[in-house]
Amino acid sequence: MPTFDIVSEVDMVEIRNATENTQRELTTRFDFRGVQASVELKDGVVTLTAESDFQCQQLLDMLSKNLVKRNVDPYVVDVDEEAEHRGKMFSLHVRFKQGIEQDMAKKIIKLLKDSKMKVQASIQGEKIRVNGKKRDDLQEAIALIRGADLGQPFQYENFRD
Repeated sequence: MPTFDIVSEVDMVEIRNATENTQRELTTRFDFRGVQASVELKDGVVTLTAESDFQCQQLLDMLSKNLVKRNVDPYVVDVDEEAEHRGKMFSLHVRFKQGIEQDMAKKIIKLLKDSKMKVQASIQGEKIRVNGKKRDDLQEAIALIRGADLGQPFQYENFRD
């Protein structure tokens, strides 16, 4: 019976590269000359630090631009609502969504069931395994999920006959 897994993963190497490119760009920007500002990646969280909230937003724009250049989907980025103020510095934390949460997994399974396709889906940790009798049914399921705007990018792996 053919199966495949639906996952949502982010390539941390690309995030590290985008962070380093943003740090490099920061050193060359005229509007950040003489300003204490930094971009750090630690434990999967990028911390943007600057002397004002506006400068934190500029750093976020620079990072976003570099993430897009590295083909990291903007849907995976989760940014704090407001910059955290400590002393004279502001910091903004950027996190990246990894894996499929339970509510999203249930939403995908409901989408597949409502479409009346001849596939079965089951939640397995942070993955969803989809199986069906024919390969064509699985390809239709992939097309359906790609077409639905669920607010998170998905990858399809372990496609087996």
